[in-house]
Amino acid sequence: MLNRNDGLTLSLVLAASRMQSPVPSFIHHIQTAVPEFAYSQTYARDKVKAWVRDPKQKRLVHAIYNRSGIDTRHSVSGDFIEGVEGDLFKIGEDGSLDEPGTQARNALYSRSAKKMAVSLARETLENCPEFRATEITHIVFASCTGFCNPGPDYHIVRALGLPESVERYTLGFMGCYAAFPALRMASQFCEANPEAVVLVICLELCSLHLQINDDPSSLLANSLFADGAAAVIVSAREPDAGALAYQIDGFASTLVPSGEEDMAWDIGDRGFNIVLSSYVPEIIGANISALLTRVLAGAGMSLDDIGTWAVHPGGRAILDKVRDSLHLEKGALSVSREVLRRFGNMSSATILFVLDALRRADVPPAGPVCALAFGPGLTVESALLTPLGTEVAGGQAVTLASGYPETSSAPH
Repeated sequence: MLNRNDGLTLSLVLAASRMQSPVPSFIHHIQTAVPEFAYSQTYARDKVKAWVRDPKQKRLVHAIYNRSGIDTRHSVSGDFIEGVEGDLFKIGEDGSLDEPGTQARNALYSRSAKKMAVSLARETLENCPEFRATEITHIVFASCTGFCNPGPDYHIVRALGLPESVERYTLGFMGCYAAFPALRMASQFCEANPEAVVLVICLELCSLHLQINDDPSSLLANSLFADGAAAVIVSAREPDAGALAYQIDGFASTLVPSGEEDMAWDIGDRGFNIVLSSYVPEIIGANISALLTRVLAGAGMSLDDIGTWAVHPGGRAILDKVRDSLHLEKGALSVSREVLRRFGNMSSATILFVLDALRRADVPPAGPVCALAFGPGLTVESALLTPLGTEVAGGQAVTLASGYPETSSAPH
């Protein structure tokens, strides 16, 4: 039985309640977007099987994709669509995949990320009328799947007519947990300046880094990762009455150094290389309860005090291990599973899809909400949030909106 409980470290920066934060900040709006090209998991499975030569690898691909818990994913590349001839991922004369180099992949990232970020930012402001574009004071842009400069943050300022004085920050190459440092930074800006209005964008084009080889990490990553983006507006301004929002109560960062070699991300000649060991769910499962118990104890809370869990759906097995380790009810992570099923793992944007779906669910989230994400290191990031915008009538919570939100398709 795997046992990797050694080497836990903890850095606690968690505020237990609004009283401990002199200037509380709020997530006023969450907007999500996916690229226009959608493909089924079964089609992706069969396409990858066609690219793989070894019969044993074909069987492994078939099994991994079937167990993924994913139905659909999206990509900025049309190469994954049935009947479309590859533009980036081309087929050689021998029928094998002619994998593009890192430069070609990043060039598509640069073109697509700029268009997608501008479209998402515009839609975010249109759907959050309590804030005008001219009020934005900061942009925090997080992405680990490409680089370009001037980047999407610059093009948002130019295209939307934001003040040229807007402070722009990029959080690069952090991985699936990057939404938390981005939100933490936004919250700190609002604490330092109560008039600050921060636009946070997490945008990931993971599909550009598909690699066909014998590495088990690549096989697993190919079955999980997808493209998507989400934007958030954060400020210290009190949300309008009834608005579906979150109060940010605090953050915590934790490390599991024993998992350092099991999840990693670096730059190779044919895209970005991922290390994603099959041990990752076991490592998270073996450590998550002790980690969170320590984090919450520092805030005067326990696991039983959490009303709702918002967990990054890094994969079906990760969600299973978190549920079992925390002794949660069977449906406690149903929203995370639904996001995984509909969109796959979109790295840093995914947890924002989960938080958006929770606030719009037929049954509103009970507070406090504990949000979690995992990434290289092995790093565990968490946040405590208070859901706003629900009414209580006769002892029953009544949601002000229902159903999973329609996620926009960004232009290619």
